[in-house]
Amino acid sequence: MKKTGKTAGFILLVLLTGAVVYAYGNMRDRQQNYKVDLTIRAKGDHALRAGFAAVTVTPEYMEPWHDANGNARYEPRKGDTYEDLNGNGKFDTYWMAGFGNGAAAQGIHDDLWARTVVIDDGHTRLALVAVDVIGVFHSMVVDIREMLPPEAGITYLTVVATHNHEAPDLMGFWGKSPLKNGVNKEWKTLVKKRIVQSVTEAVAAMRPACLRFSQNLADGIVTLRDSRQPVVYDEGLRMMQAVDAENGQTLGTLIQWANHPETLWGRNRYITSDFPHYLREAVEKGVYDGDRPVAGGVGGVAVYVNGAVGGLMTTSPSTGVRDPFRDTVYYEPSFDKARAQGDTLGLIILRTMRHHPVEVREAGISLRAGTFLVPLKNPLFLLGAALGVMDTGVSGWMKKRTEAAVWSIGPASFLTLPGELYPEILNGGVVALPGRDFETDPVEVPPLRERMKGDFRFAIGVANDEIGYIIPKSQWDAKAPFVYRDKAAYGEINSLGPETAPLVYRELSRLIETLP
Repeated sequence: MKKTGKTAGFILLVLLTGAVVYAYGNMRDRQQNYKVDLTIRAKGDHALRAGFAAVTVTPEYMEPWHDANGNARYEPRKGDTYEDLNGNGKFDTYWMAGFGNGAAAQGIHDDLWARTVVIDDGHTRLALVAVDVIGVFHSMVVDIREMLPPEAGITYLTVVATHNHEAPDLMGFWGKSPLKNGVNKEWKTLVKKRIVQSVTEAVAAMRPACLRFSQNLADGIVTLRDSRQPVVYDEGLRMMQAVDAENGQTLGTLIQWANHPETLWGRNRYITSDFPHYLREAVEKGVYDGDRPVAGGVGGVAVYVNGAVGGLMTTSPSTGVRDPFRDTVYYEPSFDKARAQGDTLGLIILRTMRHHPVEVREAGISLRAGTFLVPLKNPLFLLGAALGVMDTGVSGWMKKRTEAAVWSIGPASFLTLPGELYPEILNGGVVALPGRDFETDPVEVPPLRERMKGDFRFAIGVANDEIGYIIPKSQWDAKAPFVYRDKAAYGEINSLGPETAPLVYRELSRLIETLP
């Protein structure tokens, strides 16, 4: 009896040891000594150069499947089947991110892209890449930076996710089941290589450039909805068009607006870049009513980046999108709805860009960038990291390393946000209502955009990391009685914790204040 007990105890110890080793292997920091603390002061005004490139990151192979009950989830136990086209005995698919588990892709509607803009003032060379995925963890950004060839001469690289909910999982949370990592490792490797390719092609395409800044701070609200009180938007459309200083041709256009690319919602099974696809097509090639041209495009490469999308900013099925050419308002998710949204925004952007842009031919680039640690308090995220579902590790004891930056070029400044910032932190409107979880006055004040420099203030969301929702501490609402509704709010379950917003706000404020 004693021998049996000892054997069972030994087996249990081995299992526990194995579990600890497995969890540690998943949670370990892949780049333990990585740190950024960068300060660059512009060395006067100099002629600018700019380059743009667009490289596809679309998956190259997937197998079709039959959805027996039409619920857009692959469930073999309920009669779903797939076509084993390559005869390897397994379902080769991509698990789509953003709307739960088991969402297997059925095909491709339009390409996913890594779109890059490079700006160079003769001393500093910045690269910004926008990728049509839901999010890119900081550890992956570090990998990409280390893959850049030295001859590309990049001083600082920013990788931005458009936060597209209609693309394959690149973070791990949306696999076949809640306990299965959803990232296709081969595709992840391809995405990293294509991002590097996009940067090197943009560098090779650099030309003497004139930057044209423009903005429309009101009309972008036309297809937006804030799904959580207080109702605060980041509706401004901000553009930086780069034209060849010698021949006047457009090299590319950077466009910043804040909305979840999830207009096609959760039952779409076709890989697509959602409304950014139609928006970019409109800016590059023009807007058409059928075959009839309505507004001419500017050419070049359009790069769409997101903004403060927490709250959350969305075009849900309850949000109508009016077709700009037909007497139709789309509510149900469809490609027609996404097209109407992209065309509507494209018309506003093209009209705005034509009217009195501010031109900059000579300028200097100033930059502040830094990494910092954020406490990882969300038990679901901790479990996901331990089980290898969350496709990244942690830094230190239950902390996550992340990064932010701010830079200025002429009359414009650019602030990167490492997740989904609530717009009230950026634009103002943080509240502290009775019944809140923390008896504190608003912490994240004054709004970050007020602290930024220049007439054109770009705030770029889901940049260099995706740490989830960044919620004002005085609006944290996870415990009953609830302030905003009769149940727990959605945002808190996808946040690192209640201390995230105060810490991120403090770090962003520090970078803004110390920008040379």
